[in-house]
Amino acid sequence: MFKKYRVLKWIGVFIMLLLTITICFVLWLRNALPAREANLEKTEVKDLPYLSQNIIPNRGKILTVVTSTNIMGKSGKSTGYELTELARAYYVFEANGFEVDIASPKGGKAPVIIDDEDMGRYDFAFLNDKVAQQKANNTIPIKDIVSENYKAIYFVGGKGTMFDFPNNETIQTIVKEYYQSNKVIGAVCHGPSALVNVQLDNGRLLLENKKVSSFTNKEELLLISDAKEIFPFLLQDKLTIQGAKFEEGAMYLEKVSHDKNLITGQNPWSTWSLAEKMIEQLGYTLKPRVKTGEENAVTVLNSYYKNDKSKAKEQIERFLLQERKVVDRVLLAKHGIIAAMRGNIGDFINLLSLVDFAKKCEGKSIKI
Repeated sequence: MFKKYRVLKWIGVFIMLLLTITICFVLWLRNALPAREANLEKTEVKDLPYLSQNIIPNRGKILTVVTSTNIMGKSGKSTGYELTELARAYYVFEANGFEVDIASPKGGKAPVIIDDEDMGRYDFAFLNDKVAQQKANNTIPIKDIVSENYKAIYFVGGKGTMFDFPNNETIQTIVKEYYQSNKVIGAVCHGPSALVNVQLDNGRLLLENKKVSSFTNKEELLLISDAKEIFPFLLQDKLTIQGAKFEEGAMYLEKVSHDKNLITGQNPWSTWSLAEKMIEQLGYTLKPRVKTGEENAVTVLNSYYKNDKSKAKEQIERFLLQERKVVDRVLLAKHGIIAAMRGNIGDFINLLSLVDFAKKCEGKSIKI
């Protein structure tokens, strides 16, 4: 009786301690993270010098393709294309002189996923861009596309692509034609599902011996534990089975693979770099662009994972105190939480300390 009482007592103490730690962490996190930029949601193209200044004359057209699928199989979970993966590439293409069209397997208004935490200035500008929204709400049915009209094709990610890209015969035909005629093909995150099952005229699969990146098994299963039951396949597995030389980067950080005219990216954080590599593969010098705070945070995180915390701190100081650039503290904190989810408590503590360090450096930068 008394033994049972003591056990219940210690369970209660443990729960109270856990709640106290959680509350303290939430309060610390609120204080450590920056407030959202004022009027961020009202950003327009005219507010972004990269898009509104030094306009490059028209160089042709690039086709972007998004999913038409709004539900993940029989799971009932909503899906669609990832807004950030479309918006950021769309504006890289436009800034570098290309007109952009948007297609989808079914045409019409495509389902979209908007993750508020990931939204930046370019993403909100896309939502406020009447021309871009007209295209996104009236996508061209892929079967009606005249492939000769475009110099490159870009497949936007989103979990819905896993259901309507791999077996779409029109997508397969366009990808085959573009690859064999040396036109540029880009795909990010789940977008490389468009490359699955593409057979070249020589009878071999497109993916054979190609360097490719996509959303990884680890990234998929961390967020959706039953992904194997929901999706027809795990994308990394399918690409590998079909002969790809899969290149896996750090979880939720930029990784782009470039194999001749085939350019693929691992996740949303790869979008900027992938789109710019497509422009370079087309033979053009990139229009200068100020990197976002999120991109700078990715650089810091890569420095941490490849080196150590001290090197990451040096990178933060260089960005904030010497180069007067922005570092997205929210992304640093997210990676701390991801580390905790994976049971890496050391990384969790180190990454949160980098959040705090970045905040202090920001304070110094303001005073300079």
